[in-house]
Amino acid sequence: MRNPDKPFGLTTTLVEYRNGKQTDTSTLAVYSRADANGGQFRSLLRFIAPKRDADKLMLKSGNDLWFYDPASKAAIRISPQQRLLGQAANGDVVTVNLAGDYSASVAAEEDVSDGDKQPRRAYKLELKARAPDVTYHRIEMWIDTANKQPIKARFFAESGGLLKTAYYRRYQSQLGASRPTETVIIDGLDPNWVTVMRFSGYAWRDVPESWLQRDFLPRFKPQ
Repeated sequence: MRNPDKPFGLTTTLVEYRNGKQTDTSTLAVYSRADANGGQFRSLLRFIAPKRDADKLMLKSGNDLWFYDPASKAAIRISPQQRLLGQAANGDVVTVNLAGDYSASVAAEEDVSDGDKQPRRAYKLELKARAPDVTYHRIEMWIDTANKQPIKARFFAESGGLLKTAYYRRYQSQLGASRPTETVIIDGLDPNWVTVMRFSGYAWRDVPESWLQRDFLPRFKPQ
């Protein structure tokens, strides 16, 4: 799907389930804008809930990720592959430019079941990482042949092992395009371990350049 071409914000809520029972949840405010040089997205994430994590920050600049804890007043570099909550990795909650990070080719046209277990005709894309510091080594993604919306994706480690499967659901018109407002992520080994990411509150908003600087993290105040 086309990324927004202006700075924007939204709220991301993650809910973790094990064997059908909710076990954890987290809510983050996301502020994002595209870099004028290269089109990569730069994002600042502020933890809203739970209370123990409130006002912690995560900054994505290029493919570098930084985590800031107000308690220690220190910014440390973190991996995009590191788990944030459940099956959601740090790299899953920041805005990414797949066209920039991966080389893509059409592997097949085939039928696939969507997140509501309905059959859809889709192009199967093979995405291979252009650099070692992106979140996933390889991705298989199914795109609806009629409306070009992502339906499903499978994410693989460098070893070739399946890490997770994601289904993109509940498309709505947001920021000038149809976008999924829910992603269901299923563990590659344990199908009873599921994380649901819900996206709400999409809005165009000012994202000052200073917010996207690591040195500014201790002075950030939500607006």
